[in-house]
Amino acid sequence: MVSDRFVLPEISEEDATLFEHCARALDHSLAIGRHGLPLMGTGDWNDGMSRIGEAGQGESVWLGWFLHAALAAFAPIAAVRGEGPRAEAWRAHAQGLATALETAWDGEWYLRAYDDDGTPLGSHTDAECSIDAIAQSWAVISGVAQPARAAQAMASLEQHLVRRAEKLLLVLDPPFDKTAHDPGSIKGYPPGLRENGGQYTHAAMWSVMAFARLGAGDKAAALFAMLNPINHALTPADVAAYQVVPYVATADIYSTAPHVGRGGWSWYTGSAGWMQRVGIETILGVRISVAGLHIAPCVPAAWPGYSVTLAWRSSRYAITVENPGHTGKGVAAITLDGVAVPATAPVALADDGATHEVRVTLQH
Repeated sequence: MVSDRFVLPEISEEDATLFEHCARALDHSLAIGRHGLPLMGTGDWNDGMSRIGEAGQGESVWLGWFLHAALAAFAPIAAVRGEGPRAEAWRAHAQGLATALETAWDGEWYLRAYDDDGTPLGSHTDAECSIDAIAQSWAVISGVAQPARAAQAMASLEQHLVRRAEKLLLVLDPPFDKTAHDPGSIKGYPPGLRENGGQYTHAAMWSVMAFARLGAGDKAAALFAMLNPINHALTPADVAAYQVVPYVATADIYSTAPHVGRGGWSWYTGSAGWMQRVGIETILGVRISVAGLHIAPCVPAAWPGYSVTLAWRSSRYAITVENPGHTGKGVAAITLDGVAVPATAPVALADDGATHEVRVTLQH
């Protein structure tokens, strides 16, 4: 298997729709290993795990959750486009993944991967990388994991990977250092730096999203605030430790002495986009799709409510969310311009240049 390829990209003579590009990527991902999970190759989301599947046999548990979510999202689109056989193949593959993924349960959390020789990674028996954040968070985000296991996996994540005193949410722990199973280039980073056991903010945001999906609004909001870069520079001591600007997201924050709390790769990360999405779409619960405006908050119970102004094409939507029962979640009622609309369906959006009022009442 080729681990690195340096080429000058060329424009293909073949063209296709955006859907076909996505569909071919999904079709290409359907190969599985001995445990029924997607092949990891020379890295999945964590490209530093570059030797786990280098021989073509290693499998990624995280990619199983992620791929299931992608297949579930694209199968209906394929069906609508008249791609029935493709949609059925994707649905069948997703069913197989759901079964295989549960075999990666390690007792209190899910494994991260299997090496080429079948050795599990991310187990409580591992001295290094005994737990990995994204295998737990995506068990929840995908909606596939058994509910009791999903909740336990996130409780384990909180116990082992959240360091509130240091304002860190680690990607894995303990870091790679002396393991005989070489995971790849990730081990080239000193323990506690970047992907090797530091806070990788992209992954940390997925953890916040997962807590919100479990309905833990207080926890999700508290962790979101902990990850907010401004809260890493509140005192001169904080500034001296952080060493990067406090008004942009950092890709990573170091977790081991003597560099605990030092930020890295600011201005150069997709974490900022995920921070915005988690804050607005997951916690405040305001999201737009083709179907319309979705409102599904998961906020702290103590909040009496909040408001959001949404600009959509030529229109504006003034959204007010009330939390009278201090549950912080569960939509009981919605009105659009004073008229009740179904609380379980997206609110229809109109491109009419007007300002519309949306009022949302959460459950008691």
